[in-house]
Formats: sequence, structure tokens, C-alpha cells
Amino acid sequence: MSILSVENLYKSYGEKILFDHISFTIESKERIGLIGVNGTGKSTLLKVIAGIESKDNGTINHSNDFKVEYLPQEPMLDGDLTVLEQIFQGDSPIIKTMRDYEQVLSKLEMNPDNEQLQEELIARQQKMDQLGAWDMNTIAKTILTKLGVASFSKNISQLSGGQMKRVAIARALLQPADLLILDEPTNHLDNETIEWLESYLPQYKGSLLLVTHDRYFLNRITNRIYELDNGKLYTYDGNYEMFLEKKAEREEQELLQEQKHQNTLRRELEWLRRGAKARTTKQKARKQRVEDMKERRFATDDASIAFQVGSSRLGKKVIEIRDITKRFGNHHLLKPFSLLIVPNDRIGMIGPNGSGKSTLLNMIANRTKPDTGVIEIGPTVKIGYYTQEHQFMDENSRVIDYIKEVAEVVYTAKGDVITAEQMLERFLFPRPQQWTYVKRLSGGERRRLYLLRVLMDEPNVLLLDEPTNDLDTETLSILEEYLDQFPGVVITVSHDRYFLDRVVDHLIAFEGDGVTRHFYGNYTQYLTEKQLEKKATSETKEKKEPFVPKKKRKLSYHEQKEWDGIEDSINHLEEETETIQTKIQQAGSDINLVQQLYQEQEQLEKELEQKMERWEELASIVEQIEKENEFKQ
Repeated sequence: MSILSVENLYKSYGEKILFDHISFTIESKERIGLIGVNGTGKSTLLKVIAGIESKDNGTINHSNDFKVEYLPQEPMLDGDLTVLEQIFQGDSPIIKTMRDYEQVLSKLEMNPDNEQLQEELIARQQKMDQLGAWDMNTIAKTILTKLGVASFSKNISQLSGGQMKRVAIARALLQPADLLILDEPTNHLDNETIEWLESYLPQYKGSLLLVTHDRYFLNRITNRIYELDNGKLYTYDGNYEMFLEKKAEREEQELLQEQKHQNTLRRELEWLRRGAKARTTKQKARKQRVEDMKERRFATDDASIAFQVGSSRLGKKVIEIRDITKRFGNHHLLKPFSLLIVPNDRIGMIGPNGSGKSTLLNMIANRTKPDTGVIEIGPTVKIGYYTQEHQFMDENSRVIDYIKEVAEVVYTAKGDVITAEQMLERFLFPRPQQWTYVKRLSGGERRRLYLLRVLMDEPNVLLLDEPTNDLDTETLSILEEYLDQFPGVVITVSHDRYFLDRVVDHLIAFEGDGVTRHFYGNYTQYLTEKQLEKKATSETKEKKEPFVPKKKRKLSYHEQKEWDGIEDSINHLEEETETIQTKIQQAGSDINLVQQLYQEQEQLEKELEQKMERWEELASIVEQIEKENEFKQ
């Protein structure tokens, strides 16, 4: 059943046509992936469907009670709200009820003897019962936990950018909607979180429309692909893998049509050159037909030029890292770490956000110094560093001039010359667009241009920090082909599993608290080994721990007393931890104070972890007692 239909949608920016009278429908329970080169208008299309941006022409039809939930690439959250207050923002009855309940509960915790608040809480609990909102409340907290957000009462303003993105994702998943629109939901998420989201979305009750550069994610979630290309929309049934097959068939068919078109045009031109003596109406019509045929354009890729990429000469000695360490306060980013990098190495770094991956790249690039240890760089090494941070671009510069500031030509391994114009074409900037001003490029197009600028300097050691963020799937394929042919060393930080599988053969896994692990193979092989290790550990544990039947029991007096007050204790410890974190942020450059506060934070976190473990033990006993009581009844 169709829940939304779009007819003859048209929108342009200046001379650039984004949607050239496109039409499509979205069915109930569909999982649609929207792909296309950066700058073609993917994000704009999402915003138009969500009602955030206007259209120039066309119609969008849906029922009156149709609800859409939209997650932008850069969510805007209210810094004055807590995490729970933020995710319970919305106008649906169940969301409003949960928001009211949490607000009264929070007030009562601060003023537990207030009888009016106690009565109000009972009323809110009854409302929660009526709407069956308790399950939703539990699901909300579970989703936040799975997304790596543990402090529900923390203010949004105290969160990092990555944590804010996770809160925004949780909020989008919880809002009741017929259509959930996600714009790059996997950006800045670690692999474990992406895999959890991958397992959760198939259960989503509404339809999905998403843009993502993560090709494994796209392949596993979608059952339909929309491709936006030069103002036209092409639809494909199936996932990303099916799309690749069908697109190859379409382009092959278009190439055949173009060849037939060229043959017909050639025959018509020959006829005109021979010329008929009489200036008949028929002859004029044929001339007009030839002119029309000359103007016709086909969607064939005439910018794909194959070449063997060159780079500066790289000697035998590349980089040697010996026993380096790095920490911030009492937090270890890197414990004694050594690595010998040799020619043609392909190294990937993986691990949670904030675990030290980018810091290691910065140390290799000599932007940050290690606390101890030595990094020796070979005499012939020329580093090219693609960073996550926004790079300055003169917005009044033209695309071609921005690239030519670095080099007008590069050389292949065989010594052949490739011009800046050819390189731009290879990276999906056709000749007319090369004279466009940088200020007219989309965010993704700017990232693609910045990547090419790094490559144009002909480095022989490439450092890539999250190169797949903000780049489209087609650009990523081109980058992967480039790296296949690149004769130097590649060291990359990435959460893109497909990219890691395609590019690297040696992984450095950051496992927390400065601990690293080397693995020789790609990401899928690493994941397989981790799963086998986990299974082996579980089986060993089962063998060592003989089965002991659980005895029927009840809580002792002291356990009951502990159970009654343990949640308050946990809340108190969480509040103290948040207070310490605020003090750390305010301490600035006072190193002695920062270290003292970090020690206090570590102690509090240790106590909190012990309390949480004890809560789980007591909760298990309470659950067992309740089941036994149910059985007796």
C-alpha cells in the first residue's frame, strides 16, 4: 500500500537542476536507500519530503494523519534539556505521557516529601498504564544504552558531538512515524554501534528512507534503491548488491543506444553532405533532426579514465615507532606501542571514538608529540594527511584553481602526464563544473575536492582520518580504486567496514585504556576471529562451572533494605560523577587540579560499577522470587 506519492517534482539552484520532474511512490514497510554523487541533491530531496524545504513545482500526496520523522546529518538539540527530556520531545500521546512522567519523577526525587508531587506521580503512572507506555519507556532507555549513552539525566550541553548524534538517533527511532528519514545515520558511529543499528532497523514498524555511505549497512537494510543522477531518479528493486548489477546493465544498454545514435547521426550527416539539389521541406526537416540528434545526451560515464597513479619515490626506510605512550591526565590513550611501517603497507585503525586513533595519526604526522618513545620518519617520506577537521577553502576560488594551487599535473608510475583537469574528471568534477566557485559546492563535494587536493601533492605515505565520512558511494569506489594502484603506504582510521575490507590487510585495534592489538587481515576476518574467541571463552567457562540447581530463596532483611535504596545510591553516584566532569571542564589548564579530579572520577566510576553489578545480582534474585510466586498462584 502506498503511503506517499511524489509527482513531477522539480527544484533547481540557479542553473543547476536538482530534480527534473521526478516521480515516485513509497510503500508501507519499504526500506529505501537513496544514493548519488555528492551535490546531486540527496539531502535536499529528504528535506523536501520532510516538509523542511520547499519545492519549485510538483505535488507530494499523503494522508492527513501521515507522520514523518527526519534525522539530519547535523542534528540541532536543546542544550538545556536532559538526555531523557530530549528524546521524549514530540507531540504523540505516548511520548507526551512519558515526558510528563519523567518530569514529575525528577521533581519528586529532589523533593520526596511533597504530597502534591506524590499524587501527581500516581496520576502520571495511571496514564502510563492506560497507554501501555512502560514498555516504550524501557525501550527508550535500552536504545540509549545500546547507542552508548548511559547518563540519562545529563544535560545535552555536556555531551560530545558524537554523543549528541546518538541521542538524536534514539529520539528519531522512538517517535511514532509512518516514514523515518535518516540522513547519514552511521557518520561518526563506531562499528559496534553501527552493527546494533543494523540489527534494530529491520524491526522498525514504519517505512525507511535513508542516505548512507556505508555500503554493508545499505546492503543489509534496504529492499529498494533510488539513484539520483543529473536531475533524474532511477529506481531499482532489491538491495545495494542488486542495484550494482542492474546499474551495470542500464549503463551497458545506454552505451549501446549511444553507439546506435552515433551511427544514425553519421549516416544523416553523410546524406546532408551529399546534398539534394532541391531545398525541399523534407530536407529542412532532416537538417533539424540532425541538429536535435547532436544535442541529445546519454547518461554514459565519459569521465572514467584508467591510469597507474604515481607518487614521490619512497625508500626502504619508511616509519619506525618505538615504545611511544600518550595520555591525558590519568586517561591512557596509548600504552607502550611499537610499529615498523614498510613500503606498500595497508594499515587500518579501529576502535571506539576517543580511544586514541586520531591521536596516533597526529603523532605520525608530527602534529602531536608522544609523551615517551620515538617516531623515526624515513628521509624519502612525503606525508599526505586527510583530516576530519574542516579545511580552509577560499570560497571565491574556482574548483580548478584550488587544485592547481598544489599541482597542474601529476605523473604516473610510467612517467605519463595527467593534468589537473583529468584528475578532477576522475573524481567526478566534469569540465563545466571545474569553473564553478567553491562556495557553490555542497559539503560532500568540498570534502571530495579536499581529498583530491591531498592526492595531487603526490605523497608516498597517505594518512586518512575517517575518509568515508561525507563522501558518496561512487566517490568511495573511485578512492578505493586509486588506493589499489597507489604505490606508497596507506594508514587509515575508519568505521566503514566495507572500506576496511577493500583497502587494508593489517588492523590495529584500540581496545581501551591505551591497549592495542595487531591483527593481520581485513575487518571481516578480524570480526570472525573475535566471535570465535568469544565462543571459545564461553564454552571453557561452561565446562569449568558445573551446573548447580538454584535453590528457592527470598531476600534477607539486609538485602531487602539494600534493594530498596540501591537505585537512589546509583542516581547519587551518577550525579556526583557529572559534577566532577563539569569541574574538569572548568579546570582549564590547571594540571594538578585536573589530575586530582580525574582520580576522584575514577573512584566514583569504580563505586558506580560495583553498585550496578550489585543491582543486577539483586534484580536477578527478585525476578526469580516473582516467578516462583507466580508459579505457586
